[in-house]
Amino acid sequence: MMLQFISLEWKSFIRAASFQTNLAMKILMGFGALYFMAVFLGLGVGVFFIIEDMELGDPFEVVNRYMIYYLAFDMLFRYSLQKMPVTNIKPFLYVPLTKNQVVRFSLLKTVVSFFNWSHAFFFLPFSIVLISKDYPAMEVLFWHLGMAALIYANNYINVLINNMSGVFYAFVATFVALGAAHFFGWFDVTLYTAPFFDLLGSNPLACLIPLALLGVLSRAAFGYFRTNMYLDAGLATKQEEASTQEYAFLNRFGNLGTFIKNDIRLILRNKRSKMALYGGLFFLFYGLLFFTGAIEVYDGPVWKIFAGIFVSGGFLFNFGQFVPSWDSAYYPLMMSQNIKYQDYIKAKWYLIVIATAASMLLAIPYLYFGLNAYLAVLVGGIYNIGINGYLVLWGGAYIKTPIDLASGKKAFGDKQSFNAKTLLLTVPKILLPLAIYWVVALFASETLAFASVAFAGVLGYLFRNKVFSIIEKVYKDEKYKTLAAYKQTP
Repeated sequence: MMLQFISLEWKSFIRAASFQTNLAMKILMGFGALYFMAVFLGLGVGVFFIIEDMELGDPFEVVNRYMIYYLAFDMLFRYSLQKMPVTNIKPFLYVPLTKNQVVRFSLLKTVVSFFNWSHAFFFLPFSIVLISKDYPAMEVLFWHLGMAALIYANNYINVLINNMSGVFYAFVATFVALGAAHFFGWFDVTLYTAPFFDLLGSNPLACLIPLALLGVLSRAAFGYFRTNMYLDAGLATKQEEASTQEYAFLNRFGNLGTFIKNDIRLILRNKRSKMALYGGLFFLFYGLLFFTGAIEVYDGPVWKIFAGIFVSGGFLFNFGQFVPSWDSAYYPLMMSQNIKYQDYIKAKWYLIVIATAASMLLAIPYLYFGLNAYLAVLVGGIYNIGINGYLVLWGGAYIKTPIDLASGKKAFGDKQSFNAKTLLLTVPKILLPLAIYWVVALFASETLAFASVAFAGVLGYLFRNKVFSIIEKVYKDEKYKTLAAYKQTP
């Protein structure tokens, strides 16, 4: 039966209208997987000796101490990137298959996910190194078994909370607060979690705890999907009290104000667009990796510009790169109206500018880490407004996969974000400001390097009307391809 399911999945893949895009995406993801496997393998082999050379203590105990953060980051990346077990059940309605068989296959797809087995490239070599260093083989084996169970427990937790954005963001906020408290010496959560991971390595029976947790979560995930496996679940709609927001202050801007009002309503009323907004807020904390000196390799001025681009541009990248896909549900209707394409594009750009400016203001607390830290955010924001704001809209013209606004489908890792042309446009988005800063700082000063990146953004802003004309032409050239793509189902 499993072979039949696999056969159907393969046929669905090769017969899809977006087969070439899917194949290219799989190849790109394969290279990404190889990279992460190499990183995990290097850590697994080397972390013992790195901790030993730094004289931080017993390497096994040090790894156990910080394992809670490892699992937390694993959950973060899973929620952002891992695809959920989606199976189109309509074709199976006429086939003698039970619900249990379909649900088991759907969950099996998550079990064999890269997000699960990739961790073996860290834990397996680390366990081998521990045994080679005369740690008791049985204790290491049971510790390894317990950690594998916790990784798979994360998998099923992710499945269960996938549509509960509030739970996930509460989880992120909790661990950000715990990490900050640990960093500043206010509260060390590892003092309370490390004994559990140490127990996994000292008492073989302790591994029964994560194994029992895994069993409970797997049954819960199975029961959840089986209970909700019926067609009406996808057709049912919530009955909610209707409300409207006028945003009358935008009326003075004419058609431009109308488009901006529609975009604000779209963002605030739909799951997928809210994820873009929350993602932008989450990127405000990205600079903590670079400005605090927590990671030595990122402790450099060029990396600070990199951080400034993302701290100020979280919403820009999350929302802007999917224009006009946000409007895919009613894009054909819009194109049949007597509207100016440039007004439509400018409205998106102004929304991005407002969000970027708001991020620059919210990032003021980075002054705590020094003036240069906030200058990097400020300069990155100016560059985002003057250059990247146009580039994300330009790249969006080549992304032609419709977005289901009512779905909590991941904003990262979907195939609609992949396109050769959009990848080429990534170079001036990220690498160009880093190159400008590096070259000027090499021959002049750090202050002049900051000024040069900011000047590039100001220059882009001054030529905005010319740039809008170029982007408008691209959108017009891609118009009918986009309309045809929005009529297809992936």
